[in-house]
Amino acid sequence: MSRRAAVLGHPIGHSKSPALHLAAYTQLGEQIGYSAIDVTEESLPAFMASVRVEAGWRGLSVTMPLKKAMVSEVDEIRGVARVLGVINTVVFDGEGASGRRIGYNTDVAGIINALRNAGAVEAPAAAVLGGGGTAAAAVAALQELGAKSIDVYVRDTARAAEARAAAAGLALELTVRPMTEAVAGMAGADVVISTLPPRAADGMALELEQRGGSTDGVLLDVAYDPWPSRIAAAWQRGGGTVVPGLEMLLYQAVEQVRLFTGREDAASAEVIDVMCDAVGAPRRV
Repeated sequence: MSRRAAVLGHPIGHSKSPALHLAAYTQLGEQIGYSAIDVTEESLPAFMASVRVEAGWRGLSVTMPLKKAMVSEVDEIRGVARVLGVINTVVFDGEGASGRRIGYNTDVAGIINALRNAGAVEAPAAAVLGGGGTAAAAVAALQELGAKSIDVYVRDTARAAEARAAAAGLALELTVRPMTEAVAGMAGADVVISTLPPRAADGMALELEQRGGSTDGVLLDVAYDPWPSRIAAAWQRGGGTVVPGLEMLLYQAVEQVRLFTGREDAASAEVIDVMCDAVGAPRRV
């Protein structure tokens, strides 16, 4: 029986997940196919009903705009995803109607590993740009790194529900501030995580350059196309360390491969190397 997995989202044509996963499965000697499937929030329930009766499914990677909607489509939620209410990974446990679909969030591990590889300090003063599902994962990752409080910057302070819910579930102090204060707040942060869409932070990059001064911390920009983003380039010119979103994508995919195959050696240096090569991601270790 052929085994398969896929990444779901809309739009999905730009996804690098197939390259990452297929490289890992080849290195591991696993016969698992992996494709990108365009699924909208409206079509998600029908899609999930169809895969329940199809044999061979090992797992699903979930990207925007489905991470919140997928919560209603799984039978069980495990780990930090239960607190966040945001799922980016579905594992199939058993076949057919009796099988179970289990939801996880591997974005948190992806962020943690990418920041640690970049030398991020423990217990950082932290700032997050954006308040949605990826911001919720960023909040959980920063708590794991020892952050005691986090400033979240959003364009509309009434629309940071997912980040607020994550902080509340983790008993972590969180302050929501307007995006107009973000550049000033970033200047004093040890770690900044931008969860904004591509080019959405271009205006802040210009303000950052006009302010001058040094940027001593680590900036993780989850957007990776185009790269470098303007805000990443401005941060680096100020002397700060930049982590491309491609690294976060890679490390969360490593966790997905481990879950889809059940193999702990999915996180080996050899597997990570071929995944890096597949998407042109830098190797820090």
